[in-house]
Amino acid sequence: MNIAIFFAVTAVALGALGAHALKEILTENQLHSFETGVRYQFFHALAILFLALNTEKFNPKLNRSLYLMTTGICCFSFSIYLLSLQGFLGFSLSFLGPITPIGGLLLISAWIMLFFSIKKQG
Repeated sequence: MNIAIFFAVTAVALGALGAHALKEILTENQLHSFETGVRYQFFHALAILFLALNTEKFNPKLNRSLYLMTTGICCFSFSIYLLSLQGFLGFSLSFLGPITPIGGLLLISAWIMLFFSIKKQG
């Protein structure tokens, strides 16, 4: 549950940073990408929190879905943040480009695993 709270707090903080400080620094496309990372991080933080609060109601295989979501957020959102900020930071982080879709696949896999975990329950 702590990781969900950490992801939610940092999503709110990064969202505020993007809405105020970064608006003057990033291009429109970079800011849009940054905001996408924040949105995905926040939605998945809420999902992790809900699942963590209800683990006793779900199949034990649910933990795999939680691990995939956690890793997916780290890969997807954090790589987007860094890629969006690379111009501001002054050095290339383009090597992180392939990490973003891997994170997306991890998030998709987490939801599929969650679906089957809950379906077996019912």
